[in-house]
Amino acid sequence: MSSIKVHEAKTNLSKLIKRACHGEEVIIMRGATPVVRLVAIGEVKGRRQPGVLRAKLRVGPEFFKPLPAEELSAWE
Repeated sequence: MSSIKVHEAKTNLSKLIKRACHGEEVIIMRGATPVVRLVAIGEVKGRRQPGVLRAKLRVGPEFFKPLPAEELSAWE
């Protein structure tokens, strides 16, 4: 873990992002006070695929019935 002042972070942002992506935690300081922790968000797990849950989720017939009047009025 390393600590860096805000001005230096602005100057070297690309390098700091690269370090964070390699697993390092970077603390950005305002004066002597730590204010931000820069860490990688992790690996993106690919693209979403439409229909991947097809036939795995079921909606019962009660879903399509009209709402009771008191519940409907709560939405208005």
